Amino acid sequence: MRLKFLLRPRWLGLIALVVVFATLCFTLLAPWQFGRDAETQARNAAIQESFHTPPKPLDQVLPPGREIDVRTEWAKVEMRGHYLPQGEVLGWQRTVLGEAAFEVLTPFRLQDGTTVLVDRGYVRPVGATHAPSYAAAPEGPVTIVARVRADEIDHEQRPLFEHDGRRWAYAINSGTISRGTGIDLRPGYFTLTEQQPGVLNPLPLPRLETGPYFSYALQWITFGVMALGSIGYLIYSELRPGATAPWQQQQQASDGPAKPKARSRRKSVAAAIAEEERLEAEAEERSRN
Repeated sequence: MRLKFLLRPRWLGLIALVVVFATLCFTLLAPWQFGRDAETQARNAAIQESFHTPPKPLDQVLPPGREIDVRTEWAKVEMRGHYLPQGEVLGWQRTVLGEAAFEVLTPFRLQDGTTVLVDRGYVRPVGATHAPSYAAAPEGPVTIVARVRADEIDHEQRPLFEHDGRRWAYAINSGTISRGTGIDLRPGYFTLTEQQPGVLNPLPLPRLETGPYFSYALQWITFGVMALGSIGYLIYSELRPGATAPWQQQQQASDGPAKPKARSRRKSVAAAIAEEERLEAEAEERSRN
């Protein structure tokens, strides 16, 4: 059977490797990049919508029990309540507009008694690790407009720490800050927009870029197709008429190099001239006789 060579260990290993690689490309790597592209597109759409959509009450955008997702993040919400400066925390080692910054996080108690975490904006550090003086949050009831943000994830789950007489957080996570301050906070946090009570330097919105994720997904699909095409070409090359199987090539190599064929010796120019003179002399001798 002509396909019997596919049962050899080397062929089986090569085919298995190609199939596993192509499967990863089609079922894991390409879908992963497509998913990141879809998330980026959804984020861009949510940010663009927030530009022209008026703020809505928090309970309309995020009813109790509803988690923040790509459809609700970045939406503008309106909230009324008062700040709790005793629970204020600073975000450690942040980057805003390409420069180091600290973000000021202050709990905000709503009229219904629930408390949310409000990001009042950023301040620039003094001496790399010290926070500057900044305006305190206003006292008394205020109405604020802020954008919904999902909690950051700290895989190390580092708690709050004390530094320079303040409390600091490695990541903006309502759960971590709630445990560190003893204030029960609603999941997620809210970044103040411009000209709001208590705002410092408002955080800029991310740039609306699509990113390279879609092209990366197409590349992974191309790699998978190329891998399958390569193994198909190798099998075709093996089945071509006159093709030498790898085991035959190994046998020929073990038998030693093939002996070169004997080449016919070519006469030199001098030998050819001497032969021609000899033939002429014999012809003249025969003519005299």
